[in-house]
Amino acid sequence: MNKEKSGSGLLLAMLTAILAGGLSGYIWGPAMGSVAWLGELFLTLLKMLIVPLVAASIITGVAALGDVRNLGRMGGISITYYATTTLIAVSIGLLMANLWQPGTGVDLGASTPPAHTTGDIGISDLILSLVHPNIIDAAAHMKLLPVIVFCILLAAALTTIGERGKPVIAFFDGLNEAMMRIVEWIMLFAPVGVFALIASRLGEAGGGEAFLAQLTGLGRYVLAVISGLLTHAAVLCMLLMLLARRPVIQYLGYMGTPLMTAFSTASSSATLPLTMEAVQQAGVNEKARRFVLPLGATINMDGTALYEAVAVLFIAQAYGIELGFGQQLVVLLTATMAAIGAAGIPEAGLVTMVMVLEAVGLPLEGIGLILAVDWFLDRCRTTVNVFGDSVGAAVVGYLTSPDKKAGN
Repeated sequence: MNKEKSGSGLLLAMLTAILAGGLSGYIWGPAMGSVAWLGELFLTLLKMLIVPLVAASIITGVAALGDVRNLGRMGGISITYYATTTLIAVSIGLLMANLWQPGTGVDLGASTPPAHTTGDIGISDLILSLVHPNIIDAAAHMKLLPVIVFCILLAAALTTIGERGKPVIAFFDGLNEAMMRIVEWIMLFAPVGVFALIASRLGEAGGGEAFLAQLTGLGRYVLAVISGLLTHAAVLCMLLMLLARRPVIQYLGYMGTPLMTAFSTASSSATLPLTMEAVQQAGVNEKARRFVLPLGATINMDGTALYEAVAVLFIAQAYGIELGFGQQLVVLLTATMAAIGAAGIPEAGLVTMVMVLEAVGLPLEGIGLILAVDWFLDRCRTTVNVFGDSVGAAVVGYLTSPDKKAGN
């Protein structure tokens, strides 16, 4: 009960911090840049835990399955779920872009060439991204996919060497518990960090009046993205009820803190420690929680995929370029792959969007049209990404549970 009260108090403090940060950034604008370091400190503290937490969670989660053949079933269900929800998200994004027509009549005079560039990315590149010649270097540069693959292989190997593997598994189990305890300590600083992140970022946008002017100029684009994200969130709630047999309101209550942190940090990877703690409190199957959430924070980017679909059609409409059914199908497939390859860091969607634009022959300079409001939409889509991860853990946990009872 004390822990529940503490969680409720933290949730209220986080909400207050978001509102206070928004109000401060609106009123004092650029002056709030003076508190930006507090937000950076909070974000850095969370990022500090990502690699050890992912490694410990994956290794203990896979080892807890016992027979490595069980990993195949859980892994197959996880990947199928994530791929399906990402395709649904992109489809919703395309639908909203066609309904709202956000790019029609947009003035191109204020566009700025994008700073991000990348080469062509194919399926072979995505497969090669699963491995890295130096796992320490991959961890240092936050390349989580190779880290996850290595940890899965290590855990699978530990389960095959009998007694000699048990001390190693016990070490990572203790490490996982220690990481979760550190998360609890860091969350004492969360309201301050959240306030600083929101206030300073709104200040960078020029304050409230400047940001409202930007929203007005790109109003239909913002509405198309937000309405798409809300629609997809509703789909996720349905999946939570139908496939995980969980009451939505109750589950959202547990997820309040990580969702607000996701909005504040714009990083699903940085939010991962909090998501794992919240899902644990919600009673999700431990094996699923430790395996599915780190995987989801790396490859499940529903909000990012949806946003890229809307943004690409917005750019096409702004330049007067009509994309037919076949080209929109290319956008569907490419945005899905790009979202899987997106890093769980702020503004990662802008980088992977280059891949989608190149796939349908659109000018890369079009990214400049959406930069003014992207920081805000980045926070919105990250929140959906994190919610999708948590729903995935609940769904996989239920579907792989022998007695099919939520929480077992």
